[in-house]
Amino acid sequence: MTHLAPVMFAGLVVFLLLGYPAAFALAANGLLFAMIGIHAGLLDWSLLGALPDRVLGIVSNQTLLAIPFFTFMGLILERSGMAEDLLTSIGQLFGPVRGGLAYAVILVGVLLAATTGVVAASVIAMGLISLPVMLRYGYDARLAAGVIAAAGTLAQVIPPGLVLIVLADQLGVPVGDMFKAAIPPSLMLTGFYILFVFLVSLLRPSAVPALPAEVRVLRGWALWRSAFFAIIPPFLLISIVLGSIFLGWATPSEGGAVGSTGALLLAGLKGKLNLTLLREATERSMRLLSFVMFILIGSTVFSLVFRGLNGDLWVEHLLSSLPGGLVGFLIVVNLFVFFLAFFLDFFEIAFIAIPLLAPAAQKLGIDLVWFGVLLALNMQTSFMHPPFGFSLFYLRSVAPKEVRSGQIYLGAIPFLLIQLLMVALVIAFPGLVAGAAHQQTHNGVIDVPMDDQGYGDYYLPKEWR
Repeated sequence: MTHLAPVMFAGLVVFLLLGYPAAFALAANGLLFAMIGIHAGLLDWSLLGALPDRVLGIVSNQTLLAIPFFTFMGLILERSGMAEDLLTSIGQLFGPVRGGLAYAVILVGVLLAATTGVVAASVIAMGLISLPVMLRYGYDARLAAGVIAAAGTLAQVIPPGLVLIVLADQLGVPVGDMFKAAIPPSLMLTGFYILFVFLVSLLRPSAVPALPAEVRVLRGWALWRSAFFAIIPPFLLISIVLGSIFLGWATPSEGGAVGSTGALLLAGLKGKLNLTLLREATERSMRLLSFVMFILIGSTVFSLVFRGLNGDLWVEHLLSSLPGGLVGFLIVVNLFVFFLAFFLDFFEIAFIAIPLLAPAAQKLGIDLVWFGVLLALNMQTSFMHPPFGFSLFYLRSVAPKEVRSGQIYLGAIPFLLIQLLMVALVIAFPGLVAGAAHQQTHNGVIDVPMDDQGYGDYYLPKEWR
């Protein structure tokens, strides 16, 4: 029976390469091999009787409600002008500094990531507002495009990033734990972006000039007041939403509902709340949720038949028997996800690959929260892969005509390498992630209770401590 499982997986790859939508490719492939398995006497018709219960479980999944809530919150804030206010104020604040506009884009990318959680919204907003200004005042087009695309992808890994919610659901771990664990590496990644711009400002100062004095219209108290009122409202909203989740006062779905209400309130205070904004945000949120639901239903059909053919045992044996133990497993898995990211977006990777990888990771004793954050950082690269990265496509759609596609792709490469460096650092120093889940550490070694097999309460093997 296990010999049919790899053929089934290969069939899925063929469906996807032929260009069929992932949701329908998953479902069709699952039903096709269910018929083959039943005809060959390897499966029973009763297996498909489990599908209605699985679909019901998907549509009643409370965790997935967080996706439309956070998407709606982000769209309301972005369309109400918050991104423009942030970029204008912080750009003026950093204007006198060489590379100041690039620093402003990165910092605004962090704030937008924590409020929108949507890469498209962040990249498009910053591309429309910042890129023309950066080009007008002499920034290298490649660097400007790379900074904007990379800052936008922070929405993947900074809570409440949608990828963290989906991965938590697929790995069966609390979303709040995933959020907390993702904060240290995401902030470190942001620091690497800033460090790269700083090095460019030292080595190629002409590529990142300071703003001319005549365009820095805000000065002194007026400048600080403008920045204060641009930053404080979204910061308070972030603190309330994530704080309520971290402290256990609210579930992610409830936190998302609070965030959506807060976004409507802020939009109303700015005088930007209207029926057009509400209709557009609602439609886009529900379109994204429908996309997620169809992929989930398709992946459920696929995984049910795949498991019926003992495909999960085949994958588990294949991955757990790799040379190099844990390190070999992690290297192969990350290369596999990195390769998939050339062709699939993070939703498709999460729903297709993660259910196959998680059992092997758990068998090897890997902390699934740590594993989820690692994969989130890896899947972040899917937005930066030339020539298929969606972040690059979003930026291309709003970039001025004088910015060539080749410049956008070349500008993305240094930041793609930084993202891969962050993946390597998390593998080499797992405490960067797992340490966020524990209260006490000693010299970087996590202090947690150990059982008789040498595993702690988060299942991080002691040789990794």
